[in-house]
Amino acid sequence: MNRRHWIKAAGLGLLAISSSARLWALDKIQRSDDQWREILTEGQYFVLREEGTEPRNFSALNQETREGTYICAGCDLPLFTSETKYESYSGWPSFYDHIPEHIETKLDFKLIWPRTEYHCARCGGHQGHVFDDGPEPTGQRWCNNGLALKFVPRV
Repeated sequence: MNRRHWIKAAGLGLLAISSSARLWALDKIQRSDDQWREILTEGQYFVLREEGTEPRNFSALNQETREGTYICAGCDLPLFTSETKYESYSGWPSFYDHIPEHIETKLDFKLIWPRTEYHCARCGGHQGHVFDDGPEPTGQRWCNNGLALKFVPRV
């Protein structure tokens, strides 16, 4: 095996290791309803597990302006950074982008017309809806329930 083949083989091995590490970090979390009720507040359970929506202007995270990371309240997976948060005047914490591979989407027809609903990719917890009325550079508004998030300030 010459050096070029060895380097190529080693590179593929590292790619496989990094890919499996990424998959391990996002292994799905499966819990029973009773287990979720034990670790979540009643409000968090309503939003994350029953796909509920908290009242408008309910969340203290609307006023959060510190640098940091917004993580899933169900499993602590980072979903958004403070750099992408903005004031949408919608009444819910809003972001113009999310952390890639940490969110999954599906169509929601609860209000007759289709909307894009999104969930945490690890625990499946309902977060909110994404709309196409946000600021540049994405033009998106990831409108999140504050109860579905925890804020971790940057140290």
